[in-house]
Amino acid sequence: MTDSGVVLPWLVIREDDNGNRYRVGRYATRAEAEQVADRLDDRGHQQLYVVERVDRATA
Repeated sequence: MTDSGVVLPWLVIREDDNGNRYRVGRYATRAEAEQVADRLDDRGHQQLYVVERVDRATA
């Protein structure tokens, strides 16, 4: 949950060739997060973009 009370449980994560992982953004729906990840994948870079759901207990 963010400070505004909006729940953004879906993350887009970028993983580089060395296994380092970076959060790209948080989204309200899986579809929105997948759309962002797909757009980033279409750029042709070597990084992997994955969508993950954040557990409310750890958010």
